[in-house]
Amino acid sequence: MIGVLARLRRNAGAAASADETTADKPVKAEPRTRFGAWLGRPMTSFHLIVAVAALLTTLGLIMVLSASGVESYGVDGSAWRIFGKQVLWTVIGLFGCYVALRMPVRLMRRLAFPGFAFTIVLLVLVLIPGIGTLSNGSRGWFVIAGFSMQPSELAKIAFAIWGAHLLAGRRMERATLREMLIPLVPAAVVALALIVAQPDLGQTVSLGIILLALLWYAGLPLKVFTSSLFSVVTAAAILAISEGYRSDRVRSWLDPDADPMNAGYQARQAKFALANGGIFGDGLGQGTAKWNYLPNAHNDFIFAIIGEELGFIGGFGLLALFGLFAYTGMRIAKRSADPFLRLLTATTTMWVIGQSFINVGYVIGLLPVTGIQLPLISAGGTSTATTLFMIGIMANAARHEPEAVAALRAGREDRMNRILRLPLPEPYAPTRIEALRDRLRSRPQPAGRQRAGGRTPAGSGRQRTTTQPQARAASRGTGRAGQNGGARRHAGARPTGGRARALEGQR
Repeated sequence: MIGVLARLRRNAGAAASADETTADKPVKAEPRTRFGAWLGRPMTSFHLIVAVAALLTTLGLIMVLSASGVESYGVDGSAWRIFGKQVLWTVIGLFGCYVALRMPVRLMRRLAFPGFAFTIVLLVLVLIPGIGTLSNGSRGWFVIAGFSMQPSELAKIAFAIWGAHLLAGRRMERATLREMLIPLVPAAVVALALIVAQPDLGQTVSLGIILLALLWYAGLPLKVFTSSLFSVVTAAAILAISEGYRSDRVRSWLDPDADPMNAGYQARQAKFALANGGIFGDGLGQGTAKWNYLPNAHNDFIFAIIGEELGFIGGFGLLALFGLFAYTGMRIAKRSADPFLRLLTATTTMWVIGQSFINVGYVIGLLPVTGIQLPLISAGGTSTATTLFMIGIMANAARHEPEAVAALRAGREDRMNRILRLPLPEPYAPTRIEALRDRLRSRPQPAGRQRAGGRTPAGSGRQRTTTQPQARAASRGTGRAGQNGGARRHAGARPTGGRARALEGQR
């Protein structure tokens, strides 16, 4: 009996010592689910953005074919006319997406301003009669060999890239208010004025979204951003009531039954199409609104055809895809180490989601009709190609996440990168101008000079203004703390009490 008790005591002691040894070792956090483990992989963002873009593009081609067959057949006797052009522009957009995916970030930034200047020239040329084509009351297209192209779509891309390059080079969290607004806002005003002269309210709103997104994610002070937002909304309202057909749209939105057969006809027919779809829809290709009951069914109002043929389930699924696109874009922006890619990715995400919100909003009757297309879904060659190009830039940014760069350069295999034959991404390093600006701004600032005083680029927190005497006091306090074996006080905290008086005496 005594031997059994001794053996049990020895076993218990061994178990206790094992428990203590295990407790001393750091426990590595393991993901609870396979989905969590997949989200933590280095290339998850890249795979997500490619998959979402592929699903949206495929769904868009299917719905354009379904919604445009009747109108195409009525124009030239072929049901494939509009769909064929959309496929061609999609191929062009995929080529642009691949080019953007392979383009070095430094080259992209080097071409930013020349590209924006070139689009301004195009916006001027399109206003000249005989060069630009007048369609639906707007002179905003170049028509070459039967194919139309909107320079305003190219201007939006060029402005987003150049704006992100400009703000990132000036170090958003350290830039003054003047550096954030000039020359970005004057250049935006020039582009907006040229688009308004066409006139094209939809493209004007889209460029306004890009400008506001750039300023918001760059950390513009909340008061200045609110006043800018109010100015943009006021300008849009003035433009909406300045032309007869625009004011008719606003009146029909406020009172849908005032003119149901004229100004309010399109929005009214869209609601009928959505109501006919119900929960599960009439079936793909079985909708009736596209039989000349709903004008522009394949373009501005394609969401109504989706609701009629695929029902509430199809419409909700499409919105869920755009929600996943928003999550992926913000995930890439959050994980990017390059300020340029971070700002450009967040701005592009807000641009696509903003256009989607406005398009769906006026189809279901929450907003007045503005003519903004549903990205990657509506028939519109230039819009589809430019959106795919920007998605290529987002995928490029996903490959430049620090973890993705480390994994790819360490030789970890990625099937999609191997299939696409993509080059290895370069780790982020500031340009010479940015490094020089950082060194200059690291010097003590003279008293009284303040920074922008707004939000940080992440959108939260306030920047503190440190005067030169405070900086000297903080540095001396930090140095003495290091000599005394390390102080618990933060290096940037201002000394108080006797320590402050001692420092004042030293000054």
